[in-house]
Amino acid sequence: MKDCAAVAGIHSARAALKFGAEGVGALWLERSRRDRRLGELAELARAAGVEVRQVDRDTLERAAEGANHQGAVAWVRVPTARAEADLDRLLDALETPPLLLLLDGVQDPHNLGACLRSADAVGVHALVAPKDNAVGLTPVACKVASGAAETVPYVQVTNLARTMDRLKDRGIWLIGTAGETDAELYGADLRGPLGLVMGREGSGLRRLTRERCDALVRLPMLGQVESLNVSVAAGVCLYEALRQRRG
Repeated sequence: MKDCAAVAGIHSARAALKFGAEGVGALWLERSRRDRRLGELAELARAAGVEVRQVDRDTLERAAEGANHQGAVAWVRVPTARAEADLDRLLDALETPPLLLLLDGVQDPHNLGACLRSADAVGVHALVAPKDNAVGLTPVACKVASGAAETVPYVQVTNLARTMDRLKDRGIWLIGTAGETDAELYGADLRGPLGLVMGREGSGLRRLTRERCDALVRLPMLGQVESLNVSVAAGVCLYEALRQRRG
């Protein structure tokens, strides 16, 4: 479907319907399956006014492109990115210390989608990224996000460094990741108002972004590889923040 991403799997389809049914164009179900969960999914879709189509397995396989669809594919419209003013309103409305994820020019939609999925899992309030030299929300990113593109506000800003200055004025502590620093992630205090800042694939944080971080940390690497994929590193950092904030 044009301008839609195929979100495969019962859980992911349910999340898309539950948190953003207005953004779901259609739900495809495998007609040969008789599964209680698929029936419940169909009822949820119809209650939300979403078209439900029964299709054959081959059609689902092509739509899912190898993902485990479990007999269900939701066609999710690519969400519109939020503006910087939306970020201000979101932060003003929070009753708990903000937790943000800032991506400095990530260009791989698979990485962006995986970051969105991790961000949703730990309760990130918004993902912030620059408009230029970054991938933005695409059908591929939304598909990998498995519904998280609808639940995590994605904010595009014109100037990331300037946005970081504004966040710091709000009392949000910005911690960036860099392999060359001596400070490790597990020694950082991640419990208060926080923005975790991750660099792009390969080159890491840009100079202006790095300079605006209040602290830089690294992930301990005991093997032979020099760094982790940005989405993996983001997941590690986010879950350490969650661990500390729940303690």
